[in-house]
Amino acid sequence: MTATSRKEKAAETEAALKAAAKRVFARKGYLNTKITDITAEAGRAAGSFYNHFAGKEELLEALLADLAAYGDESADTEGHSDDFTDPAAVRWHVAVYWRFYRENAATMQALRQAALVSDGFARTLARFGASQQEDLGDHLAHITGAGWRLPSRSDLSTLMLYQLVDTFAQMWLLGPAPENWRPPTDEEAIEALTRFVYRGLTGRDY
Repeated sequence: MTATSRKEKAAETEAALKAAAKRVFARKGYLNTKITDITAEAGRAAGSFYNHFAGKEELLEALLADLAAYGDESADTEGHSDDFTDPAAVRWHVAVYWRFYRENAATMQALRQAALVSDGFARTLARFGASQQEDLGDHLAHITGAGWRLPSRSDLSTLMLYQLVDTFAQMWLLGPAPENWRPPTDEEAIEALTRFVYRGLTGRDY
């Protein structure tokens, strides 16, 4: 086997392990998942796991890195604008995050569960959240640049924006929904969040 084919085989196995982990996390939860559950799901030998990851937490950190890369790539897609004086720009960001959260719900749940039992991972997750918030700082600069007043200083306004959307997504997409509450459709959730965020940041409706 050539060096190139070995690298391709290794990359294939790593991808299979990560995909399998997400499926098992969705069924069993992160805390109840064993490494052997992941390798069995991936159809790989148990020992193969340690050729790629030191343990379950390191695999989860790799998934977190994938999520961060996904976020960076989404900024280059059609429709992106960083001008938050435009409600369409706010809506684009809300919609992308909502759909991202839905597509990665099992991983997002696993990240939160890991943070509950590992201070180190809790700090890693906090840094990830902070980086997501920092990416929005220049978006809010358009609001102050237009002479409009934010509800608080820029960093706090960004934090409130991120926490609102993230917590709302967590509530409805990780479930279970509160008893007797009717879950919103994706479109309802995106529209409600967009209006709430835009009004909160700018003091204006649209």
